[in-house]
Parts: sequence; C-alpha cells; structure tokens
Amino acid sequence: MANIDDELLKDAEDDARAVEFIQNYLPQELKEKFSEDELYYFLDLIIEYYATNDVFNAEPDADGYIEIDLDEVVDFIIKKAKKEQMGEYEHDDILFVVQAELEYSESLEEE
Repeated sequence: MANIDDELLKDAEDDARAVEFIQNYLPQELKEKFSEDELYYFLDLIIEYYATNDVFNAEPDADGYIEIDLDEVVDFIIKKAKKEQMGEYEHDDILFVVQAELEYSESLEEE
C-alpha cells in the first residue's frame, strides 16, 4: 500500500510533466509571459474547475469524448485569478494554456 508521501510525490511529478508540456505547447510570446509558478497555478485551477463541475465523472459521448466548454474554463480561471489577486489575464492567452492542458491529458490517454 502506497503511503501519502508517495502519492504526493507522484502528483508533484505529474504536475511537473504537465507544466513542462504546457510550456512547450505555448507560442513563444506566451512562454515569456507566464512564469512556471503561474502555469502551476493555472493547472490547479483547471483541475478545480473539472472537480467542481463534475467533468471527472461525466459520461463520454459515443466517440469517447467528454464535452468541455473551454470558454467556461478560461472564464473561471480569469475570475478566480483576479479574485485571489494573482493578476489579470487575457482570455486568448489563458485559452492557450487550457488547450495545452487538454492536449497533455489526451497524450496520456494514448500511452
């Protein structure tokens, strides 16, 4: 049975791989715009959005896809970041991050 430290380490490694993937996915101007800490923050908010909107428990459609409204995810991140005084972000910039996270998740499913 894995202990909690092993689980936390695995989660941290997963997050690090996700952030690295996102950094590589972003266009050059956004790579310079967002710090690694911001990308971890966005990743946490994406996961929070999925958890609070039952995305993790959603039933896939006939093609095996789960419908996710990317604009809703982006709006959630922008509102939460402003509320938590993390900064104000442009919709299109955050959309790239959300798309990158989706690409990362899909790449894991293909393994």
